[in-house]
Parts: sequence; structure tokens; C-alpha cells
Amino acid sequence: MRLFRILTFKELKVYFLTPFGWIVFAFVTTMQGVSLSTAMKGFRDTPVKDSLVYVTFHTPFFWFYFLFIFPLITMRLFSEEERSGTLETLLTAPVRTWQVVLSKYFAAMLFYTALWIPAFVQFKTFVWVTGLEPAWTNGAMIGTFSVVMMMGAAFTAVGCLASALTSSQIIAGMLTIGLLVIQYFLGFVTVIWGESFAGAPFFHYISSQQHLHYFASGLLDTRPLVYFLSVAIFVLFLTYQVVDYRRWKR
Repeated sequence: MRLFRILTFKELKVYFLTPFGWIVFAFVTTMQGVSLSTAMKGFRDTPVKDSLVYVTFHTPFFWFYFLFIFPLITMRLFSEEERSGTLETLLTAPVRTWQVVLSKYFAAMLFYTALWIPAFVQFKTFVWVTGLEPAWTNGAMIGTFSVVMMMGAAFTAVGCLASALTSSQIIAGMLTIGLLVIQYFLGFVTVIWGESFAGAPFFHYISSQQHLHYFASGLLDTRPLVYFLSVAIFVLFLTYQVVDYRRWKR
């Protein structure tokens, strides 16, 4: 575990002690603020039955910046080290492959989690500034951030796999966003084809939009937890196989 902690802290330094990490942090915080401002404007212009949390995470801005978080935080994990030659040194060191893979994944997840702290503060600031009762329920708040973390666990794993497959950060980023966009649009299959075909329940099950809809409404369910964690574990297993193959190939 000592080596795992050392590797994880090494990766965290790249996020928190470099300008790139803070640029990503500023970008996500700004987009979160834009989403919240857009939602508040909608509340001002017309009566809205949904909570402020729900509307904020269903603005057109949300999925735009949300899906782009993952290529930004994962594209360099393996590809940059492969390009610079440091991955070869790391893989020939007395560390296990799973320690390398999981340390990079956990560091990315810790940074991803930190990205949502400003969003929570922004909602609290709304209450402090206006002096009004929260325009959301505790269930909606807990549900929204829970599903955002679950999606993050799966999508970060996808980014790790993409980064492990190539030595180019650009290709890794494009592959990540391509896979996530495909997953996103699979959620619209039932909208296009209706509910009458046999595979409709499956597409509902993998729909990130639908899971966000229910959780942001305060309706908690264990099925998305099983789905996203299963995806994360399976994709990390594939990442392990790719990295381990490179290790023994050398």
C-alpha cells in the first residue's frame, strides 16, 4: 500500500501543482456557474415545478462541459508517460501493474471529485445571499451528486483505457469523448424508436440521462450503482490487461 500511496500522490501533484490542472478546475467551475445562472434565470422568467438542482443539471450547458471533463483529466495518464518514455521505467520498477493502473485512476477520481466542490458551494451561496429557503430537497441534492460520482467512476475508467491504448494525448482525448458521446446518444434510442421493441429496457438501463433525471428528482435506486460500478471495474480490468501486455512485451 505504501507504493500505491506514493504513486497516487505523484499523480495528484500533476493535477494540483501544474497550471493545466487549475485551468481545468477554473473551466469546470465557470461552466457550473453558467448552468446555475441559466437555471436561476429560468426560475425568474417562468414558474418551474422542478428544483433548482434539477434544472441546473439539465441545462444545455451541463452535458456539454460534463462529457469534456473526462478526456481532459485522463488523456495524459498513460499516453504522456508512453510518449516521454517514463512509462517503460515505471513498468520495469518493482511495482505491480494493478498499483500503476489504480493509482492513476484514483488520482483522477480524487481530482474529479474536487471539481464538484465549487458546485456545492455555489448552491449554498444561493441560500446565504438570498436568505431564502433552499429551492431543492435534500434528496435531490444527494441524488444528483451521487449519480454524478457514479457516472464519473465509469467515465474516468473509460478515459484511462483510452489513454493506455495510445501514446498520443490528442488521440486518447478524441477516443474518450467519442466513446462517451456514443454512450450518451444510446440513451436516445427509445426516444427515436419508441418503447415497443425488445431492447428498450436495456437502453433505459444504460441511459445516463435517465439516471440523472431520476436521481436529481430525489428518486434513489441501486441499479445505476451496479451499472456504473460494473462498467468501471470491467474497463479498469481491460486497462490492466493493456498495460500488463506492454509491461511483458518489453
